[in-house]
Amino acid sequence: MRITRKAASVASIAAVSALALAACSGSSDDGSTGDDAGINSQTSVNIAWNQPFYSYNQNSTIGNATANSIVTYLTKSAFNYYDADLALQEDTSFGTYEKVSDDPLQIKYTFADTAKWSDGTAVSPTDFLLEWAAQSGTFNNVEAEYDDEGNITNQDALDAGVFFAAASPCVALIEDTPEIEDSSITFTYSKPFADWDTCFTAPTLPSHIVGERALGVDDAETAVQDVQDAIVNADTDALSKIASVWTNDFNYTSLPDDEGLYLSNGAYIMSDFVTDQYMTLVANENYEGDHKATIETVTIRWNGDPMGQVQALQNGEVDLISPQSTADVLEAINALDGVTVETGEEGTYEHVDLQFANGGPFDPATYGGDADKALKVRQAFLKTIPRQDIVDTLIKPLNPDATTRDSFSVVPGSPNYDAVADASGQAEAFGEVDIEGAKALLAEAGVTSVNVRLLFDPNNTRRQNEFNLIAESAAEAGINVTAYQVQSDWGTDLSTATSYYDAALFGWQSQSTAVTELDANYRTDATNNFYGYSNPEVDSLLDQLQVSTDSDEQTDLLGQIEKHLVDDGFGVTIFQFPSVTAWNPEKIDGIDQISINPTIFAGFWNWTPGSAASAS
Repeated sequence: MRITRKAASVASIAAVSALALAACSGSSDDGSTGDDAGINSQTSVNIAWNQPFYSYNQNSTIGNATANSIVTYLTKSAFNYYDADLALQEDTSFGTYEKVSDDPLQIKYTFADTAKWSDGTAVSPTDFLLEWAAQSGTFNNVEAEYDDEGNITNQDALDAGVFFAAASPCVALIEDTPEIEDSSITFTYSKPFADWDTCFTAPTLPSHIVGERALGVDDAETAVQDVQDAIVNADTDALSKIASVWTNDFNYTSLPDDEGLYLSNGAYIMSDFVTDQYMTLVANENYEGDHKATIETVTIRWNGDPMGQVQALQNGEVDLISPQSTADVLEAINALDGVTVETGEEGTYEHVDLQFANGGPFDPATYGGDADKALKVRQAFLKTIPRQDIVDTLIKPLNPDATTRDSFSVVPGSPNYDAVADASGQAEAFGEVDIEGAKALLAEAGVTSVNVRLLFDPNNTRRQNEFNLIAESAAEAGINVTAYQVQSDWGTDLSTATSYYDAALFGWQSQSTAVTELDANYRTDATNNFYGYSNPEVDSLLDQLQVSTDSDEQTDLLGQIEKHLVDDGFGVTIFQFPSVTAWNPEKIDGIDQISINPTIFAGFWNWTPGSAASAS
């Protein structure tokens, strides 16, 4: 199978960084029957989202995006989840886990009898073993290589070798093959790891489907055993086929013919999926866990235009929206009759990142390998980004208390935010626009012409406004900023078209409260590091952060890491996302969104259908 980089890419919120989740089943109501397990079979809800789904493997580098994880949150269970207060809770109806040793660190996971895939096959330790094989990098013996157009240039080598498109810094700490016993699996870490309870939360894919497709067997039990044997015995031939299926087969943009590609072990299962339009999910009748669906049918409709989502809510085409907001969007939502509106802040932050190795203006190779010259050009551009102006113009109309975000890793308002932000020096270096300083840096570098191609979502009104403000400011220093022309979709191009853009404007959304979340963004060659950024001292500090359990030490390490990011001209952070969520209480209620992924979908088992909710 020929793969292009466009077919094997990361999208962000955006992409969910590894930086893109209450606990009682739905009660019976008058419209339900005993067979419906408390679900009113006449209820349905339509929810708007900004980016279409494209991968069922949300833990691969290809599928690591909020657009995918909101769907898999509905269709796949996990050992734990975040409640409305961002406290980590166990789902014992899926399984239990325990630390069985501190030295070495060993974690044992045991699957419950109620953990089953929708075809009746038990969720098994081999499903988790496959996840370890994919994310640990243990078996990869080849990496994809690309030409300037994003096409794979070493396809024969990939076909012959083992290539799982995944990379998890914490899973890589599990060097020994996990041990399986009955319904349990035990992971042994090579060193202590502070955030072990969020490193592994659930298997991603059914090993029996992967085995059937990769190894040509028809029996589920045999397929599971064959996958397990291939991993335990390091069977390169079998692993090559397994890796190909794991990486590629679960990426799709319409409903697959093979039902195995969208099996569920959670409350919902896909029933319809039309490219770029909508996905419909229905209650999984074979789900036996505690987090049962309370609304029979959920349809996610994609609309990247925030004002278009407001119009759809007004017209009754959707019942729940949470668009990227502007003052106009908030005003339009507040003008609607009969809707519930909530505002606040999300666990997402806006930022600009720069390319270090794409042959563009920030790459030392452009200047004959002169790293100091490239650094000065990066710093010059960052000095022109009007962070405060963006906040004042676009964010304060939504949140009068909004400020710039001055940390790459800590949310404003967190106990250690001020300490980390101060240590980073970002506010001092890039807090205010400094046109004269930018000009001086360019003069020192001997660079008279700088052209920056900025990647952003062209359909997002707020991002378009940010681009205009950035371009106008940079022009005063003689830097020409143009909008990158999207090749496929901006999220895919973020990782596939790195030679065609020089800076990226987008948002990272947290999917946990783990202190080590930033690892995947800034470590050399890590999952979300699309830019060729590499600093051995940062890698070493990240190694130390992985094993630290002392909050003061963690704060100090984060500050040191961020100081390197600022000194290296990695990029800048701009603001914490303001949130606005609106819904029609006659169709759905019980919304209790959280600030991190999966936001408005969190605790869906607590949703209640409104009085006017009915199948459509």
